[in-house]
Amino acid sequence: MTRAVVVYCHPKEGSYTSAIRDTVLGRLASKGAEVRVIDLYARAYDPTLSLAEWEGYLDTPRNREMVAEDVADLQWADTLIFIYPTWWYALPAVLKGWLDRTFLPDVAFLMPDGVNRTIRPGLTRIRRLGVFTTCGASWWLTAFVGAPGKRMLMRGIGLLCAPRPRRAFAAHYLMDSSTPESRARHLARVAAKTDRLIR
Repeated sequence: MTRAVVVYCHPKEGSYTSAIRDTVLGRLASKGAEVRVIDLYARAYDPTLSLAEWEGYLDTPRNREMVAEDVADLQWADTLIFIYPTWWYALPAVLKGWLDRTFLPDVAFLMPDGVNRTIRPGLTRIRRLGVFTTCGASWWLTAFVGAPGKRMLMRGIGLLCAPRPRRAFAAHYLMDSSTPESRARHLARVAAKTDRLIR
């Protein structure tokens, strides 16, 4: 059975991003997946990596004490899905801070040691990675800037997962000039990509 963690990041319930979330959750439920939702704004999540956390960053397993519940969710899951609006071509600060605080040594990656000269993947239980977002900018402008949010999650996080994880990405570009039709088409695209991700 699929075990999915959905990391959701938007300040307003009832937003279009919440419609994307509901579409994803509906498709997961239809496939019988077990789901845990991490709703960062609903939790009033503090994204700041404190001095104490920074100083204890390499002190495993004590480094996970402040984020133990989220770490447990990551270690339980085989599917990781991010749903968020793209702001300034990247992740909302709350989501970036969640990554800073939760994707720790001996959780998301293994540090270099006497044998290995570079970090190694730590999320090898994650076999499926999904990213669903919205962008105010166009596709070509986002691509010109380099799509840092997409690259961080799809490439950076993807490298920490199981080898060649199944991936899904969908973005609704030009949100500020979107129409009911374009938004409906995007939700259909999100549903189809979610189905392919967890087939």
